[in-house]
Amino acid sequence: MSEYEGRQDEIRDLKMPEIEIFHNVYTDSEFQITHAALEFNSICPKTGLPDFGIITIEYIPNDLCLELKSLKLYLTAYRNVGIFMENSVNKIFCDVRDTINPKKLRVTGDFNGRGGIQTSVTRSL
Repeated sequence: MSEYEGRQDEIRDLKMPEIEIFHNVYTDSEFQITHAALEFNSICPKTGLPDFGIITIEYIPNDLCLELKSLKLYLTAYRNVGIFMENSVNKIFCDVRDTINPKKLRVTGDFNGRGGIQTSVTRSL
């Protein structure tokens, strides 16, 4: 049995700050929105040390768009969460998807190297 077994089971249900939305008034046009959080950080659940990286959220909206101040507060809340890099990208993806139901969505986490290994995680719809 791994020492990590069960340590991330609660991540799917983790309550994070609400991401506010606004209505897309250009629903007759298809356009892409890209947000890049250049100073994303969370806590490694193994070492307790911070993981740093860039989170990029790209989406084509349906009826709703993400409001930036609340998105920043949402992403900043991860700085106190013990979460694996892979799980943080998946959690962000699911929360954005469930909030705005976009036509297309891609979330990428490009994390700083640790131990000589660079990690990039992408999930898309």
